[in-house]
Amino acid sequence: MNETELGPTSDVLRLTAVVARLYHVHGVRQREIGARLGMSQARVSRLLRQAEDLGIIRTVVAVPDGLRPELEEAIERQFGLVEVHVVPVTAPSPDLASVLGQAAARQLDDALVSAETVGFTSWSLTLQAMAFALPAVPRTATRHVVEMLGDLGSPARQHSAARSTQSLATALGAEPVFLRTPGVLTTSELRDAMLRNEHVQRALGLLDDLDMAFVGVGPPAVHSQLQTGDNYFSPDQLAEVRGAGAVSQLNQRFLDEAGSPVPTSLDDLVVGCTLEQLAAARRRVVVAGGADKHLPIVAALRGGWVDVLVTDLDTARLLVG
Repeated sequence: MNETELGPTSDVLRLTAVVARLYHVHGVRQREIGARLGMSQARVSRLLRQAEDLGIIRTVVAVPDGLRPELEEAIERQFGLVEVHVVPVTAPSPDLASVLGQAAARQLDDALVSAETVGFTSWSLTLQAMAFALPAVPRTATRHVVEMLGDLGSPARQHSAARSTQSLATALGAEPVFLRTPGVLTTSELRDAMLRNEHVQRALGLLDDLDMAFVGVGPPAVHSQLQTGDNYFSPDQLAEVRGAGAVSQLNQRFLDEAGSPVPTSLDDLVVGCTLEQLAAARRRVVVAGGADKHLPIVAALRGGWVDVLVTDLDTARLLVG
């Protein structure tokens, strides 16, 4: 009969504590503990297990400063997300997009390994920062990095968007599939003409089967990076969709406060990923933060359009509040 069958005596408790300290505090191997205390290695193992059962050994997870695991887990539970990463930066921050993008590059490189087709919103400054910060990822299954929206903004911004797509594809050892057409057309007839282009058809066809989609999220308003005359919706058009209840846009497809689609005539002017294609993607990733993104992010989460979220501390606190 061993000491655990009748319950440990004070001597056994003392011996258990001694063995636990030698092993866990001083790093002495079990065989050396046995030799020092005149017992078999098997008994040392039994005493270490008993130390766990009796609470002499307690596992403590020491979270490094700056991490917010409780906050991340609360958001995951509240919105049914697969993964949340809270970056310890608060808004307003002049380099918020860069900080979030670089954090996403560090956190999501492993998740990209098995994604065969990756959708990428190249006009997002945050996602551009992610693409430029991502180091080469070895042995990925990725074959295509396809742009999820046509060109927005000035030619200089369109060039920067294409560079970020190329950078992400290079890091993953994949082919970049560019959507070289205006993302917003002035008439549905012009859009239909663009859709007949074989290169546009190929890019849009790949969006039917996305393993991972990096989604652009924002308010239904003129973006700060755009200027008058750039390729985009007019202020009057955007005022109209806000009047219809839109509070958020995902790649220029509009959502209301509950995250439900808001169909408008502007849908017929966009060349890019549809909400149906986005819903079919196996993993949807949003990297966004800042006060102007609060309501758009909440709407996207409520509607179930997001699986993975990388955001700033203020936004995370708002989400659980």
